[in-house]
Amino acid sequence: MVDKMASFGRILLRRRVLDCSDEGSRFARCLSTLDLVALGVGSTLGAGVYVLAGEVAREKAGPAIVLCFLIAALSSMLAGLCYAEFGARVPKTGSAYLYSYVTVGEIWAFITGWNLILSYVLGTASVARAWSSTFDSLVDQRISGFFRSSMSMNVPGGVLAEYPDLFALILVLLLTGLLAFGVSESALVNKIFTGVNLVVLGFVIISGFVKGNTDNWNLTLEDFNSTYRGINANITNASSLSKEVVDKTFGTGGFAPFGLRGILSGAATCFYAFVGFDCIATTSEEAKNPMRSIPVGIVASLLICFFAYFGVSAALTLMMPYYLLDIKSPLPEAFNYIGWPAAHYIVAVGSLCALSTSLLGSMFPMPRVIYAMAEDGLLFRGLSRMNTRTKTPLMATVVSGCVASLMAFLFDLAALVDLMSIGTLLAYSLVAICVLILRWVTGLYRFFYTIMPNTAFCDIEIMISASFYFLREHILIVSLSSLAVLITVLCVVLAGKLDELIEVQPVWVTVCVVLALLCAICVVIIWRQPESKEALTFKVPLLPWLPLFSVFVNIYLMMQLDLATWCRFAVWMGVGFAIYFCYGIWHSSEAANSTPRKYEPALQTKKKPIYLGRDESEAEGMSP
Repeated sequence: MVDKMASFGRILLRRRVLDCSDEGSRFARCLSTLDLVALGVGSTLGAGVYVLAGEVAREKAGPAIVLCFLIAALSSMLAGLCYAEFGARVPKTGSAYLYSYVTVGEIWAFITGWNLILSYVLGTASVARAWSSTFDSLVDQRISGFFRSSMSMNVPGGVLAEYPDLFALILVLLLTGLLAFGVSESALVNKIFTGVNLVVLGFVIISGFVKGNTDNWNLTLEDFNSTYRGINANITNASSLSKEVVDKTFGTGGFAPFGLRGILSGAATCFYAFVGFDCIATTSEEAKNPMRSIPVGIVASLLICFFAYFGVSAALTLMMPYYLLDIKSPLPEAFNYIGWPAAHYIVAVGSLCALSTSLLGSMFPMPRVIYAMAEDGLLFRGLSRMNTRTKTPLMATVVSGCVASLMAFLFDLAALVDLMSIGTLLAYSLVAICVLILRWVTGLYRFFYTIMPNTAFCDIEIMISASFYFLREHILIVSLSSLAVLITVLCVVLAGKLDELIEVQPVWVTVCVVLALLCAICVVIIWRQPESKEALTFKVPLLPWLPLFSVFVNIYLMMQLDLATWCRFAVWMGVGFAIYFCYGIWHSSEAANSTPRKYEPALQTKKKPIYLGRDESEAEGMSP
């Protein structure tokens, strides 16, 4: 029984053998660094800057929304650095799915890929509906009015939308056809729309700082009452609002009216605005120089997006009081407030361009992740069919486009958007852990190889060296696993008992201190292991601190999401595990390639093989 369980565990954790010396690709290498930067900016700088900023500023953070975007950008930048190192190491299609597969094993790779598919499908559908809604507002709600009157869907439960959005369905299908037609054509359209979007956002930022009023960052009780009396001027004897009512409705005023909890909650929501840069990592086999272009593209696109979000949110809260912002269309209302109603049309053009690039950015990586999983046998292999003329994953593009278009056509996605954050944050955390494993386990292997003499494996010196290596690797894996558990528990306590910690209650402060000390011990153990010194075009700096801090921030943001979101996530994962255990585990390419060996290699590079396992010692001139 124990042997069967151990064998099953080895199956779940088998890692993909990846030979990077094979530079051949079924994709067309046609994307430059500028194309990748435009793709990252276009996919990231979408609905968040035109819609999300108003919602978070009004309901969660006030003017401190700039700090929310700063925290969310920090989390994304830390994850982006980890993605950049893997992009320099593994120039293959698959993004975080592939990184997990070559490092931590098949089951974790499937979990990562399955959640990336969820994020991309929901992202595509939600942006398509936002595009339709924005265009509808330009034509005085005529489209929605027609569908409400002729095709209303009043289904209880809140799952289906109020009416089917035929416009969003057609839009997704059109872009699916564009993506199937070719990569270079899609990249050209993306660069044009991204350029227009950045020009419009520059206009918004400059306008906000010219017409803004710094008093809007320091509102008081009297300001709230003045607005209230102005709104209710037709009501005789309209009294002032009490401080308790104001605090509950509008916050306490000032720069951070909803306090630290509001800033952290807003940061978890603002993280959605940075989802999308990881699409660059899926272009590894379509970039002309992936080992350089991918790190540069990820870092540059995140910096551009952060400055755009920071500038627009600052301009927005300077132009008008945060509690008067319109949740659905904050920027047009802000320009009406300062007396520039004509700017509404400029913002509308930028909004449509931004939503178009965001939609394209959500759709571009989705079929590539599906293709990578199908080619490995974890999803149905028919989805890996390529178009030999355009060199695009045709079947995966068509299927994913049809699924996303149906989601946009039928479902109310407002309650499902937070699922994107869970899937993406989980993928970011796994990539950060994979960087640590790859850097340190590879370092241990190289350390063992350098101290091992070139003699028979049965010699006592070799056995001592091997035992030393195995011990240190097990210490490293146990330390990383323990650290992941400790960070998760710490984040649960911080998210659930934040008010008690602010009040410095001894019990919870002690719990956090003990957990932090245990985490520090694990970090020191990891830090003391030999690190790989392999030369790469990009490496994550300050290891292990930056990847571990990225994991901490990602898990903490996940803990900010509500229970209903976690229940929906559990349902999605249940469907995924059913597919994996009924199909993927039996049709996996690694299952077909399995041989009676104790350990499996994970990665080979062009210059010299790198093994995360130890079974390929024959390649180094050793016989087991």
